[in-house]
Amino acid sequence: MPREPMDAVAVSAALAETQGWALSADGKSITRTFRFPSFGDAFAFMTRTALEAEDIDHHPGWFNSFRTVEVTLSTHVAKGLTALDFRLAQAMNRFAHEGDAAS
Repeated sequence: MPREPMDAVAVSAALAETQGWALSADGKSITRTFRFPSFGDAFAFMTRTALEAEDIDHHPGWFNSFRTVEVTLSTHVAKGLTALDFRLAQAMNRFAHEGDAAS
């Protein structure tokens, strides 16, 4: 089940396959900051992410300021990280790459 909490070994393995993301100090979330060439690029990234999030029923915590998007992923019902967090993180990496974001 995708909403089952991952143990530390599984999180470490998934994180190694999810470039640019960092584990929070408490180990219950992953974070990344994306920077885009323009506000429009950042907004397009957020729009693509929102559509994916709705599709998989898993939503990011994020903050946008001009061309920067700060993201935190965690599964609240699992009180930690699940496969859904890494699935969304990898999708966001693809979307950012398509929009030429820098970390």
